[in-house]
Amino acid sequence: MARPHHERHRSEHIGWLRAAVLGANDGLISTSSLLVGVAAAAATPQTILTTGIAALVAGALSMAAGEYVSVSSQADTEAADTAKERRELEEMPEAELKELTHIYQQRGLSRELAQQVAVELTAHNALDAHLRDELGIVAHTSARPVQAALSSAAAFACGALPPLLLAWAWRGEGLPWALGGTTLVLLGALGALAGWLGGASMAKGAARVLFWGALAMGATALIGRAFGSGIA
Repeated sequence: MARPHHERHRSEHIGWLRAAVLGANDGLISTSSLLVGVAAAAATPQTILTTGIAALVAGALSMAAGEYVSVSSQADTEAADTAKERRELEEMPEAELKELTHIYQQRGLSRELAQQVAVELTAHNALDAHLRDELGIVAHTSARPVQAALSSAAAFACGALPPLLLAWAWRGEGLPWALGGTTLVLLGALGALAGWLGGASMAKGAARVLFWGALAMGATALIGRAFGSGIA
């Protein structure tokens, strides 16, 4: 008997990868930008550190809540569609079989072969066949709200931690420049990693996050300098 050939595809990672990359980017950019702005405003080290800790905690919880609500809505839709398909399979199996046959015909199979495939897949697992081929719902891309929320919160915290640690350890002048330089290096690495994991260009992945990161930090630095001296 021939051994099954198992292929790993990048789409298997899409559920957690999107949330993790978004969370890490957001944590790094938003926390660094906030710290750059506060540091540029000549705030005290204690104020800068307190701001960074608050940004990490609030941002991680906000990411978790937002991702949970968003993905829960997707999960609710998938559950409703699953219940609808299950009911239709019980009430009108012949119509559902014809619908599945038509789907395979639309994908290029002859009517006879499409019907044969539809009959065999219906006998094997009718609900899975309809969810996959009619609605595009498959196990490795289905919504997982808790996983998405935890991934986003953890990723945000990981992204926010380096600028926070730098702000805690830094002594003397030049903190905004140190934060900006460190953040850009980390953003470039993170963007390249995201591109590689997603099968895209590493250079393109790095360039797009570097642009937005530099823009965000530049804007907050200008705001800090403009309104700065009153912060203590």
